[in-house]
Amino acid sequence: MTIDEAYLVAQLKALLAIDSPTGYTDQVVRHCSKELERLGLTPELTRRGAIRAVRQGSRRKGARAVVTHLDTLGAQVKLVKENGRLELVPIGHWSARFAEGGRVTLYSEQGSFRGSVLPLKASGHTYNDEVDTAPVGWAHVELRIDAPTQTKLETRALGIDVGDFVAFDTGAEFLDNGFINSRHLDDKAGVAIALAAIEALERENVKTPVDIHWLFTIAEEVGVGAASIVTPEIASMVTIDNGTTAPGQNSSEFGVTVAMADQAGPFDYHLTKKLVDLCREGDIPYQKDVFRYYRSDSASAIEAGHDVRTALLAFGIDASHGYERIHVHALTSVATLVAAYAESPIDIARDVKEVSSLKGFPRQPIAEAEQPDFDPAKLAASE
Repeated sequence: MTIDEAYLVAQLKALLAIDSPTGYTDQVVRHCSKELERLGLTPELTRRGAIRAVRQGSRRKGARAVVTHLDTLGAQVKLVKENGRLELVPIGHWSARFAEGGRVTLYSEQGSFRGSVLPLKASGHTYNDEVDTAPVGWAHVELRIDAPTQTKLETRALGIDVGDFVAFDTGAEFLDNGFINSRHLDDKAGVAIALAAIEALERENVKTPVDIHWLFTIAEEVGVGAASIVTPEIASMVTIDNGTTAPGQNSSEFGVTVAMADQAGPFDYHLTKKLVDLCREGDIPYQKDVFRYYRSDSASAIEAGHDVRTALLAFGIDASHGYERIHVHALTSVATLVAAYAESPIDIARDVKEVSSLKGFPRQPIAEAEQPDFDPAKLAASE
């Protein structure tokens, strides 16, 4: 199937234009739901706003799920300070190093306000070298509201209070060479990938062997993720999220990164192998990686007690949870693989049932691998 790259990029731009820190996701849920309806699906929303859209296949049981998350990093007001500025706490796990200098929108009950996140010692003309030696951390930054306020009472009079949500501007930039720089590509890019895969399946009227549950969660950044949206019909679940391209990692900003494990443990052997085989069969560039300080919607589903096979497909991100960068090649590669997975035949028939006998249970290879004949003389000659 051909992925419509222009559609994918347009959806990513639209998603990045909508603030959605965890806990303040209603607007992006509405946007995503309307787009799913436009594509011909019928989204169902949980009480808090997670989305499930089922694309019918030849069979309901043994369904497959593809999950992404709509929520992003952000912050909340921890305290209204005596100088009228605001102390913050992070939403999600990210460093205040990347918050410093950020332009933001604060959402209060009375409406929104613009502002900047600054270190406590922000003026070189006042603090000289102390600006450079100040510690990094959320206790060492504050939010300056663009409003006439210099006291706690004046800020409170504006309707600003503890717990208000703070969304950081993305600073999105789409370059002609395919690179995309922005905050919150995790996981707005994953959502755009899922929508592009759905668009391809619908455009080409593809029939799938089982129902495909397209899931969009709203609290992945705080660890909740897919804990409560997986239904008993689902036998396997593929998460789309970012892969960290950094020293010591094997992820790339190009092609598909197939995660073999994260901090929650290994992903399902058979599902992961199936995805790798689809890459090989479809000539989709890929690489494998293991993440030590990373968890995703897959982990939250397993930890919640759902007995589903899980895997993680990643688009490589440089500087994850900071000023992120990706390349459109990875986005279209992952979308191509997801569409191919949706269409591919069922390999483990017994997965239709939640519990069954040993009959049909898969096997993992245990036989000794074949190796080339060892010739000590050739080894000595090469040295």
